[in-house]
Amino acid sequence: YCVEFKTESLSHHCALENRPHARWMQYLREGHTVCVACQPPAMNIDTHRCSGDGHNADGGKILHWEAVGNSQCQGTWKKIRQLEHCSCPLVHSFIFT
Repeated sequence: YCVEFKTESLSHHCALENRPHARWMQYLREGHTVCVACQPPAMNIDTHRCSGDGHNADGGKILHWEAVGNSQCQGTWKKIRQLEHCSCPLVHSFIFT
């Protein structure tokens, strides 16, 4: 499954990232909708959920995220909706880890 989130805030460290494998962080923006896929091995075998997916969180709850590979690139987002059949666009798409 996938979860759509609206990015509420992010640290300025994301924009400073220039390592080739992490340049995607420069394109994160407040107010953008991002799509995050829950796939193995991040998916819990028993619950079939990914940690941090906002399960049971309504749209008003602020949730925290952190980018893999740069712990200083972090921020907050609000859950928009969960999609059982992923249709994430090529841009602004991520996976839980």
